[in-house]
Amino acid sequence: MEINVNRFIDFLFAENEKQNLISRQAGREDVLSHIEDSLAVLKFVELSGKRVIDIGSGAGFPAIVLAMHCPQTEFVLVESDLKKSSFLQSCQELLELQNVQIMRARAEEIGQDKQFRAQFDCCSSRAVAAMNIMLEYGLPLLKTGGKLLLWKGINYQTEIDEAQKALRTLKAGVEKICPYTLPGDKQRVIVVVNKEAETPLQYPRRTGTPAKRPL
Repeated sequence: MEINVNRFIDFLFAENEKQNLISRQAGREDVLSHIEDSLAVLKFVELSGKRVIDIGSGAGFPAIVLAMHCPQTEFVLVESDLKKSSFLQSCQELLELQNVQIMRARAEEIGQDKQFRAQFDCCSSRAVAAMNIMLEYGLPLLKTGGKLLLWKGINYQTEIDEAQKALRTLKAGVEKICPYTLPGDKQRVIVVVNKEAETPLQYPRRTGTPAKRPL
């Protein structure tokens, strides 16, 4: 496992010279912090044997990191950017992750695709969009009773307050807040949202609408 993590870090730095996956100023300690942040969810949610879809997978946090640590979990990584999705595909091949599938697509498209809609136990997302937007991206992909896992910072309560209409409209509720601390006393939480009933068919709306006109 440690060998794979080191291979991932080395590959990430090499590719970051060609495209902006993470900050160009980021050092190894920064990446290790991203990895620790990604793995924090395992303290609170059991992923083994589950189907997980990750939205906006970017540089592979949290999904590539989780896939390395959870070989019994099936991961689908959704990334619309061509260069980033190509990076993720290369990671999957380099690390020989048999439990990972990469989808170059928008979340709005995937959410209306019968192959993916209501097919997942969990949906994860880290540093992609505000909660009221992520609810519309993620909830349609979950089975009823499935969990949306959102990595958030110290302003999480403001996001929850602003997402009340979206929660009601999309038939979901905040199940729990999972706080933890990263090195340097950085306070983080994972917001776990429970899908309480089937998502109304009109959601997600067409590409770009959730971000332009959040619920």
